Amino acid sequence: MKYIQLKTALPGPKSQEILERRKNALPAGLAKSTDVVVERASGALVWDVDGNQLIDLAGGIGMINVGHSDQNVVDAIKKQVDKYIHTCSLVTTMEPYIELAELLNEVTPGNFKKKTLLANSGSEAVENAINVAKYYTKRNSILCFEGAYHGRTLLTLSLTSKYSLFKKGMGPFVSDIYRIPAPNLYRKIQGMSDEEYIQYFIKQLDIAFISQVDPESLAAIIIEPVMGEGGFIPMPKAYLQKIREVCDQYGIVMIADEIQCGAGRTGKFFAVDHFDIVPDVVVSAKSIGAGMPISATTGRAEIMDAPHPGGVGGTYGGSPVACAAAIEAIKIIKSESFLTRVNEVGELMLTTLESWKEKYQIIGDVRGLGAMRLVEFVKDRDSKDPDMDVTLEIIRDAVSHGLIMIRAGMFSNCLRLLPPIVITDEQLTEALSVLEEAIQRADNKRK
Repeated sequence: MKYIQLKTALPGPKSQEILERRKNALPAGLAKSTDVVVERASGALVWDVDGNQLIDLAGGIGMINVGHSDQNVVDAIKKQVDKYIHTCSLVTTMEPYIELAELLNEVTPGNFKKKTLLANSGSEAVENAINVAKYYTKRNSILCFEGAYHGRTLLTLSLTSKYSLFKKGMGPFVSDIYRIPAPNLYRKIQGMSDEEYIQYFIKQLDIAFISQVDPESLAAIIIEPVMGEGGFIPMPKAYLQKIREVCDQYGIVMIADEIQCGAGRTGKFFAVDHFDIVPDVVVSAKSIGAGMPISATTGRAEIMDAPHPGGVGGTYGGSPVACAAAIEAIKIIKSESFLTRVNEVGELMLTTLESWKEKYQIIGDVRGLGAMRLVEFVKDRDSKDPDMDVTLEIIRDAVSHGLIMIRAGMFSNCLRLLPPIVITDEQLTEALSVLEEAIQRADNKRK
């Protein structure tokens, strides 16, 4: 191994000591996918406190598209900290907030006037989008989708799917939220072609407007163009276009949740750019901040302007330090060279993953868009029964051999691959080789 360099078993002695401190100091509900204790990170590489050098395939769950500690981002943060840290956008005006908003208004799809509200987390951005949509439409109902993940506040947890992992014991939840299944071509109805399946789901959307909710009572429909936690499922183009048509017909605000699939991850700045539609509002977070806590709600000016003065905002929203990082990150992400590299990374992953599907029976599907790729594991290819155990086994094996990884999927039976886009071909090839060895060992056990 050239880039993975292990000096101790993982976790090493220093890591074990800190992990014990974590256990005693942090709540048990704050789970972790690995026992890696970070000392420093750069690009696509992470060093733990025991001196082990690892390759990152998780990217902070899609937070580090531009790479760990990008020098332009680090320099911008240092420069801003030397000027001032924060004065609160509810009290003063700070130019970094305005500059970042102008950048987001520019890169967000739509040939209309847009405005941006900044916050600290993806959950806040989604909550702001929902609240603004309600205020604008004077309606209360929201439509969302099975498999979606939108956050952990009361409102966003109410929108989020995957009940047992995220919502168990947390109710009651917000009312007037309606959830319907989203199309997943891997698990399409037996005997249907892809086109028939998509048309079936389009019809189900129409039925939902009779059986579940009057479309004229909907303030918003919120959807991830490529589901993240739900299993890297790209929504069919025709389905997203149907949602756009419905929103236009009934005056519903269409919200695209681009928190994980945005910021260049799919090969375009926003994933929705692949589908020839324009949402009314786009929410973004994660990689726009290059690791700093910042999020954005960007939408049509008339929608964003709807709430009364004082109706939106927060103490830390638009931190100038986080804005400085985000400005540099967005400049990098929107560049032609970066987006070209996204597609190169994605193609290398896709080619490799497709070859695995031919070799290993435990792999049911490989999918994604751009450099947002995933492997789904099943007990049987015909039944497609999800295999959560083998997924966890492979992750533990791969991590012990120097990778940083995390699961995904409605059934937690998928490996999501979100490496920093700055990863080199050599680093990615080495990481995928290590991952394949873990898959091969798991597959051999089941023969």
